[in-house]
Amino acid sequence: MPDFKYEDNSGTPVAGIDEAGRGPWAGPVAAGAVVFLDRNVDKALLDGLDDSKKLSAKKREALYELLFEEQKKGKLAIGIGKASSKEIDEMNILQATFLAMRRAYEALGVTTEKALVDGNQKPKNFPCTVQTVIKGDALSYSISAASIVAKVYRDRLMKELAEKYPWYAFEKNAGYGTAAHIAGLREHGICPEHRCSYKPIQAIINKAV
Repeated sequence: MPDFKYEDNSGTPVAGIDEAGRGPWAGPVAAGAVVFLDRNVDKALLDGLDDSKKLSAKKREALYELLFEEQKKGKLAIGIGKASSKEIDEMNILQATFLAMRRAYEALGVTTEKALVDGNQKPKNFPCTVQTVIKGDALSYSISAASIVAKVYRDRLMKELAEKYPWYAFEKNAGYGTAAHIAGLREHGICPEHRCSYKPIQAIINKAV
């Protein structure tokens, strides 16, 4: 379970940052950034925070709402950023992820001396010092909160895109390469949200699938 150990070691308020959506074939990559300005938050929030992938969609949604309720009370700062499928194709998924993270940090409305970033890859030219934390979403409250923000925000965005492009089942697969998504690609081809630099999408474009 996560705690505030990494935050305490930093000595000053820090931003936790995580991403969602590196693997899907369609849609943007999203990032969340969270700063605990006051740790006296709803107990249900701290009790529930964990790696977003371990939580049910219902639990993530509830925690997402709790996070924004605490932000309204001035206890958290929350930022969300994204990089489009076009930007992913132009600069590759890793650099687009770093761009989304920077945008999320800049959307916080506060500055910190340090950011805790989930994983082992450090964004370059970031606005503050960066410490990477492997499996950070299961170790740090700030990163865990950021992972939930990024995941829920992106899932909601993909459901909106499903209304615009109903053939790919984005509302169920969030852009990942499921059977329903592949069937939609074969019948309707790609849409502007597809990542054309990804090999499965290139295969569709080249009619190799």
